[in-house]
Amino acid sequence: MEHDEIYLVDLWRIFAREWKWFALVLVLTLACTYAFAHLAKRQWEATAWVQIGQVGAVPSGQDPKIEPLQRVLERLQLVSFQNEVLRSAGYAPDAPVAGLYRKSLKLEPLPYAGPMIRLSVRSYSRRLAGELATATVAGLHAIHRQIEQVPLASARARLARIESELQAAQADQARYRKAAEPGSQGGRDVASPMLASLLLASNEKEISDLQREKSDLVERLGPPYTYETSTIWPVYVPEHQAFPNPALTWGIGLLLGIFLGSSAMLARSGGRRSASSRHACPPAAFNQS
Repeated sequence: MEHDEIYLVDLWRIFAREWKWFALVLVLTLACTYAFAHLAKRQWEATAWVQIGQVGAVPSGQDPKIEPLQRVLERLQLVSFQNEVLRSAGYAPDAPVAGLYRKSLKLEPLPYAGPMIRLSVRSYSRRLAGELATATVAGLHAIHRQIEQVPLASARARLARIESELQAAQADQARYRKAAEPGSQGGRDVASPMLASLLLASNEKEISDLQREKSDLVERLGPPYTYETSTIWPVYVPEHQAFPNPALTWGIGLLLGIFLGSSAMLARSGGRRSASSRHACPPAAFNQS
């Protein structure tokens, strides 16, 4: 404890003697912090939550998602994709806005929530940050809309085929039912009412299977299972700027000023002690013979 008390007393003595250096460095550091906080170009950050689209009517065992999550992440980081997003927003690929867009684009995959991607991007105004985030989602949506055309067309063609088969089966059902009535002489392709009854029973099972298949396909083509890539919530841009953060900037500036002021104070004290030691030592005496 005595060593600690002596050390603290020594520090206090140094501070009492060299406080001007501490105050000078602290004031200079805070002045630089003030200049940085007011001269640095302000940035706002926009956040979007993107849900990857899917086509529910796909063969069994196949991923219904339009594009796998990892592939979407890679696509969003392609320079060609980012350049296209910037052009759609009205900016050249070499503009200052483009540099900040590429540097600040952050992607956080959320595989157990859809899957989804939390996308954030910064720009020099609140409005522009929101526009770039929206343009990024719109660019991904346009690409996915092209990709989904093939499976959607296939599913719709399958639905049309089922409806056509169902209409034909229902027409056969009416014909078989008429031929199976008592006293009926059958028809061109039905030899007797008994055969018509057998064909009617088989036809009813076929109609039931077709109706079930149609209902399942229509349900899978509906919104719960088939949807496009889009944001599930509106793009969020806070009112306050993301950079420079006033509280964080002044906090770091104050801590840095205290550290640099203390270092300058100790360095000045050490320099004085060295100078005092040199002046206190007597010159070496020369031996005279």
